[in-house]
Amino acid sequence: MKILILTNHDLGLYKFRRELLETLLKDNEVFVSLPKGIFTDRIIEMGCHYIETSFERKGKNPFKDLELLSFYKKTIKEIHPDVVLTYTIKPNVYGGLACQQLKVPYIANVTGLGSAIENGGLLQFISLNLYKLGLKKADMVFFQNGANRDFMIEKGAVGKNYDMLPGSGVNLSQYEVSAFPSDETIDFTYVGRLMKEKGFELYAKAAEVIKAEYPQTRFHVCGPDEDNYKDLVKELSDKGVLVYEGYVDDMKEVYKRVQCTIHPSYYPEGMSNVLLESLACARPIITTDRPGCGEIVDDGINGFVVKQNDLIDLIEKIKKYLSLSNEERKQLGLNGRKKVEQEFDRNIVIGKYLDAIERVTKK
Repeated sequence: MKILILTNHDLGLYKFRRELLETLLKDNEVFVSLPKGIFTDRIIEMGCHYIETSFERKGKNPFKDLELLSFYKKTIKEIHPDVVLTYTIKPNVYGGLACQQLKVPYIANVTGLGSAIENGGLLQFISLNLYKLGLKKADMVFFQNGANRDFMIEKGAVGKNYDMLPGSGVNLSQYEVSAFPSDETIDFTYVGRLMKEKGFELYAKAAEVIKAEYPQTRFHVCGPDEDNYKDLVKELSDKGVLVYEGYVDDMKEVYKRVQCTIHPSYYPEGMSNVLLESLACARPIITTDRPGCGEIVDDGINGFVVKQNDLIDLIEKIKKYLSLSNEERKQLGLNGRKKVEQEFDRNIVIGKYLDAIERVTKK
């Protein structure tokens, strides 16, 4: 078969869906349409046919979006795929519309609803109606958390063909349990884009407070600066509060060195890969109970739940973690590993995709 994949970013496809690509490539010809990035060459080396696609992930220009729809239609006509897989908002919407118009089966993945829908108002109205156009006739729509699914069903944005995935899952053989660090120093890490909604400001402020009271703590930051936090990072790094590591290609090495991952996000997540990978390495987590995070954390079992956008509660939960013995912290991490083994194995995701592809291509 010919399988066409439409998405907005090479990092997400390579980092979180590489095993699915490898499985599809065994018996199929796989085409990938996305903007060029640092992982594009690796995707090509795997054996995928690459189609460079120019569009702005956060752009709101309707004329540019219509150009994207036209590009997708042209691409589908040239390739004649047996099925199209779409990820993220614009590929789901405009890729879905292109597939409908050309009568090609397609499977969409809602990786998160996005700020436009979360924040309400006119942008929510426009975004929801676009989603209705793109998803209503999908042969399958995968959701990564129940809140996203229920919201889209309530708003009439999806038809009858939908199912749940455990996020992107986690590769349990790649992210293995490593020896738990000693408590000579206690290292925390923030992993992700440096964004206010991802909780970076909260993490930085909490780190400053905790470091003053617990000098043996260290607060790492791993991720690209998306919201221009250069000055804040430099100031706190110079003070010895933050250890900024920038974008890290192989997070396994970081998880070996740290004790706990802090993810105080109030961003519209699908399912947090950061938390899944941390638990797979048997590292406890401190995170919010919002959709995409709350399904992963069991308060007091594999980490602690913190109230959204609440600095005082975040500081209290970090102190609660610090009050535990090192053996108790280690046990939180082992509990987390057990949870991802049972609920978030990436092979579950691959199996669901293979079943869906078989069903929709045999209609």
